[in-house]
Amino acid sequence: MQVFENISLKKYHTFGIDVKARYFVEYASVDELKSFLESGMLSENKMLHIGGGSNLLFLKDYDGIILHSVIKGIEPVSSDNDSVTVKVGSGVVWDDFVQFCVDNNWYGAENLSLIPGETGASAVQNIGAYGVEVKDLIETVYAVEIATGNEVVFSNADCEYGYRESVFKGCLKGKFIVTSVVFKLSLLPEFKLTYQHLEAEVLKNGNITLQNVRNTIIAVRQSKLPDPEVLGNAGSFFMNPVVPKKHFLELQAKYPEMPHYYVSETEEKIPAGWLIDRCGWKGRRIGNAAVHDKQALVIVNCGGASGYEIAGLSEQIRESVRAQFGVELVPEVNFIS
Repeated sequence: MQVFENISLKKYHTFGIDVKARYFVEYASVDELKSFLESGMLSENKMLHIGGGSNLLFLKDYDGIILHSVIKGIEPVSSDNDSVTVKVGSGVVWDDFVQFCVDNNWYGAENLSLIPGETGASAVQNIGAYGVEVKDLIETVYAVEIATGNEVVFSNADCEYGYRESVFKGCLKGKFIVTSVVFKLSLLPEFKLTYQHLEAEVLKNGNITLQNVRNTIIAVRQSKLPDPEVLGNAGSFFMNPVVPKKHFLELQAKYPEMPHYYVSETEEKIPAGWLIDRCGWKGRRIGNAAVHDKQALVIVNCGGASGYEIAGLSEQIRESVRAQFGVELVPEVNFIS
């Protein structure tokens, strides 16, 4: 276990804001995590556990403990003719795991290529892209209870997954730390390519294979999303709003070109990026923060932006979408003060 004091968090979150943490603690095993929980540091300090920092917006220096897992390992647990289950450490970079799956001809994770962050955070956030959510792959989640140090195993059902939601973001928020995740992948060729024009994009690059699907999704994401090493950002800043069917139909009558996705008989999902773009925000800059010129769903740090600048821009965007469409945008990014 490593403990640092007054360390810059600039390289530990993708917005690249130069804030500091009073303490920064990294652990490489469950035993090290338990030792930290028994150390008494939490009795005097607040604590935030981070993954890859891809959904965090620090508004100021963090006067407490930033805790980070470097638990590694990708370990097959069992397999049969159709599938394989594999246990992955919470500190494994998510995209490294996706490439590992592709290299081993394990099907299911390829649509989630190039999503930033780490494996533990993926199970908390229920990351998703191109018609796949990580909940579709998760079998169990291993965690440690902060208050007791006890190890607990959560089934997929126990995690209560929803759109970018889980029990770890809800009623159990701040009570457990994920240490590893067990995924179930298919050994049979199974692709999910119905999202928008994904299959056509894949076929442009050759036959439908795991690596081709992965390469195509990486290329599409890179064409839309800026590299955090160049422009600090957290990817999608807002969740796509789900609206009542009645309100959706009213909007559709006024904006027949509006894209949308069926959720249920009573709800429809509207892309937040489209709403933001229609409000004229794409490419606009206020101070050192801006809306990306290729993807209106992304807010970027143009260099030297403070967390408050980015938060202020996001609130202006929310206000304009609310005024024009009567739709409430909810940030996918967590504001940390």
